[in-house]
Amino acid sequence: MEDGVKGSRRKAGAAVLTCALVVGGTMAVAQGLQAQDGTGAEPMASVSPKAAGKAKKASGEAKSTAGTTAASGEAKSTAGASAEKASGEAKNASGTTETSGEVKNASGTTAASGATASSAALEALYDGGLGTGWKDIGWAPRELPRGAPARMRLFNYGGWILYRPKLEGSFGALSLRLSAPESYGEFLEVRLDAQGSTSFPRIPITSELQVRKDGEWSEILIPMELLNPRGEAFDRVVLRASKDVGRDWVLFDKVSLVPLPPEVAAALAAGGGRTGKGSGRETKLTIDCTAPGHRISPLIYGIAMDGLREKKDQHQYRMGATTRRWGGNPTSRYNWKLGGAWNTANDWFFQNVDIGLSYEDFIASNRKHGMMSAVTVPLIGWVAKDTTSVGFPVSKFGPQRGEDNGSGNGVTRDGTPLKPGAPSQTSTEASPEFVAEWVRTIRERDLARGGERNVRMYILDNEPMLWNSTHRDVFPEPLTYDGLLSRTIAYGTAVRKADPEALIAGPAEWGWTNYLWSAADFAPGKAPHSDRRAHGDVPLLPWYLRQLREHEKKTGVRILDVVDVHFYPQTNVGVGLEGNTDPETNARRIRSTRGLWDPTYKDESWIAEPVRLLPRLKEWIAQNYPGRSISIGEYNFGAFGHMSGGLAQAEALGRFAQENIYSAYFWQYPTNGSPVFWAFRAFRDFDGRGGHFQDYWVPAKAEEGTSVFASRDESGTKLVAVVLNFDPDQAAQARVELKGCGTLEGARVLGYSGAPGGFLEQTAGSKTAGTLTQRLPPYSMTVLDLTVKKP
Repeated sequence: MEDGVKGSRRKAGAAVLTCALVVGGTMAVAQGLQAQDGTGAEPMASVSPKAAGKAKKASGEAKSTAGTTAASGEAKSTAGASAEKASGEAKNASGTTETSGEVKNASGTTAASGATASSAALEALYDGGLGTGWKDIGWAPRELPRGAPARMRLFNYGGWILYRPKLEGSFGALSLRLSAPESYGEFLEVRLDAQGSTSFPRIPITSELQVRKDGEWSEILIPMELLNPRGEAFDRVVLRASKDVGRDWVLFDKVSLVPLPPEVAAALAAGGGRTGKGSGRETKLTIDCTAPGHRISPLIYGIAMDGLREKKDQHQYRMGATTRRWGGNPTSRYNWKLGGAWNTANDWFFQNVDIGLSYEDFIASNRKHGMMSAVTVPLIGWVAKDTTSVGFPVSKFGPQRGEDNGSGNGVTRDGTPLKPGAPSQTSTEASPEFVAEWVRTIRERDLARGGERNVRMYILDNEPMLWNSTHRDVFPEPLTYDGLLSRTIAYGTAVRKADPEALIAGPAEWGWTNYLWSAADFAPGKAPHSDRRAHGDVPLLPWYLRQLREHEKKTGVRILDVVDVHFYPQTNVGVGLEGNTDPETNARRIRSTRGLWDPTYKDESWIAEPVRLLPRLKEWIAQNYPGRSISIGEYNFGAFGHMSGGLAQAEALGRFAQENIYSAYFWQYPTNGSPVFWAFRAFRDFDGRGGHFQDYWVPAKAEEGTSVFASRDESGTKLVAVVLNFDPDQAAQARVELKGCGTLEGARVLGYSGAPGGFLEQTAGSKTAGTLTQRLPPYSMTVLDLTVKKP
């Protein structure tokens, strides 16, 4: 995609806690309540729990790349909600700081994470002793040593009540620290209470309410939306065993009514952070180690650079990406001999600029961070001649509809496109030899460093069927079938001779229309699809592959190794931070990933038929040029700051592994600490210590509403699965069957539901030799890190 207006298509754990809804904890004042003595029986209370719950039909529209605000051209994506930002600042699993600001919630309203904290009170009930005004009542044998945690024996359904007459305040959650024998399992429930007939839900303390684990201590946080959904007056907190347990001590400390923490508010605002109603719907997942698998290409976890932010950001190196792509619209006009000189094209007023970043800087940065490089080389024939010229200067072309500092967007005030001047106004010719010299220079520098290759793949330009729009100042005429082929052969041959062992990818087309037709097929004044009909009515990509196969047969020169295309859903879900986050759009965003792989999914856009991109490409390759690999050179599902965007991204990464493609490059890279950032980490570094999806694909199946992607190491004794729950409101009780994998010996579970802190360890569910039962919170990513003993 282009680099310049990514504003138009810019292309924020298990959640620290999964809870129900943003703070609802304002409570009426409980007046005139009298203390009661704890006489060994629990005071009467209700026992019924209440669970809280583009459109791009023509090839003349532009995209963006470098992160500046959209100014000229039209966006490839049809969605356009205002940008979302991730909220708060929190430490992630590896201890680094993730920053974010405000986030939009699923209904599109904005939640400020600090608002709750500033408006709610903090009330200590017990902290090394009873808080001011609080009384100790209940029926369990207990000790409250001064300056130490309270100790309880909760056998025979024992319980503890903390009571304060005339309690006043507005609270977001109940927080406490708990230490209990591991053999007790999940045994505790908590509720509020008051004198009279008012009843409150009994909330079981499950792993979803555990904020963090610190040795033998668990920190628990229960939102008021669960404890007090109706905002009733209360004056006591009841903690009791929900099942009969032993006589060992259970320790409590730091029991407080608190504001809702910013990270929890952030998770909720990102569309996650819900506990869900009840125990969750039952769902079956199967990991089938008896079925054929394959080795997963490590290059599916790729991202692109952002020319404007390359030297400002660092988090792109902490998300686990394995490769980066030098690409986007301006790279079609990049002059490698001038350092950072390229033309911003239709993305930003056709300006020659110096981005302060050279290809050498890019490659060196990738090498430093252990990432491979993919480099786009120009086929368009023209690159920036300097860092100051512009394509449509106002001084020469007159006033224009969009202007920036004397440069225009090439459209008159009445909307008429201006006829461009000579390409030499901004550019110098870039012949195949110009590209070959660049490739030789890159390889020679690799050899001088000892020979280790960093640039593994060269990509033959960027979205050439959009040149007559994106780069119309130098290439105003629509590209044809023959024009694409002749340039591919000329420049591809030059690359092959300069670096015979490199991989060459193309044609890097943007999307649906140009998988099937050329830009000339939509040229004004010509019969629709006339170029395709002149080439046997064969869709563009199959024809392109067939011609390159014939060229190799005749000349012995293999031009193409990798079929590279871009994928942007046309379902009005947005790109980058953009994209509505209402429930309907969120669901459609996640469904739109099915366009990559599902032959039964009819695209919910003007396309209105199954795209099934990866199966389609495999068929075209098999029929026309066997042996080619597949790369998705750009893709994006929008709503970086929302869980629906994160879940779509995790789904895409899983499908890339499933479909055994060679590489994929997210456009460009997600915001720091956002759900999309953590989607990458689910596969690449879920625990902050290098825990990752393994190297071999294991077939797996999930029921509707969930996905499961499984992997194993070479020995088969380690399995890692990423499990997704797409339901924004309801948890799932997943029964994971391990078929032919061996005996399940150990299970580590980490989960994420939108909090900036990322993945946190969760209590593993019940397991047998061949199954694991695990609760999946609503809108969540769960990583199962399993060890098995081979049969």
